[in-house]
Amino acid sequence: MTVRPAEITDPADPRLSDYTSLTDVALRRVREPAEGLFMAEGEKVIRRALEAGYRMRSMLLTPRWADAMRDLTDAGQAPVYLVSPELAERVTGFHVHRGALAAMARKPLPGPAALLSGLARAGSVSRIAVLEDIVDHANVGAAFRSAAALGMDAVLVTPGCADPLYRRSVKVSMGAVLRIPWTRTGPWPAGGLSLLREAGYLTAALALAPDAVTLDEFAARHHPRIALILGTEGAGLGPATLAGADVTVRIPMAAGVDSLNVAAASAVAFYTLAPGRRR
Repeated sequence: MTVRPAEITDPADPRLSDYTSLTDVALRRVREPAEGLFMAEGEKVIRRALEAGYRMRSMLLTPRWADAMRDLTDAGQAPVYLVSPELAERVTGFHVHRGALAAMARKPLPGPAALLSGLARAGSVSRIAVLEDIVDHANVGAAFRSAAALGMDAVLVTPGCADPLYRRSVKVSMGAVLRIPWTRTGPWPAGGLSLLREAGYLTAALALAPDAVTLDEFAARHHPRIALILGTEGAGLGPATLAGADVTVRIPMAAGVDSLNVAAASAVAFYTLAPGRRR
């Protein structure tokens, strides 16, 4: 069944309610999980969300993008709303330069124990990233993109971490957050660290500490199952996490630079620890 796009000219039209005030971070980070939705921005991300099995609630298009998305429109999966660029900006709060937004339905997150059990069945060698209280959505998205590209098997995010399905996280990750398995840890750090150990993971805290081993030295040990923990911007990992981790690992710095941005550090560490990489 072909769905004919509905042309909308009123920014207060209730059919556009999913798309209102997208730049209000405080509102959206509460509203979206509560209502079971997230935003996919741009043609590539929308298609990747659908390929990953997420259900589309509706799609908002500007006329310039109507033809490019016609196959999705013709599929009749969800209502399609056609609006002018000016109206899209009034509703969302920003210039929708990619011309396409889709409100997608979230999937229930697996419990951390269930996710780890599934990885155990998949093989003996495994790499997991743990994002502790990272609050910048762009950094979360970048870390997910690196995790997917560089062979990490899953990502765990702590209760204080930003929402990986917030629009900016999904956009920066180029949809990688929709492909790699992830969930929230539950109580952290004590409960989460214990759960990882019970699943056979060596917990490695990435931090600058006097007793830290270098990343290359740690990689050369070839531990089969590693959970690499990365900390929040500025403060880094919490004291309880550093005390509870099995080992502390550092990326050696030069030229007086004390640390890397967490997104950059994640890419370096994931690449170095990737299973099967020649050394």
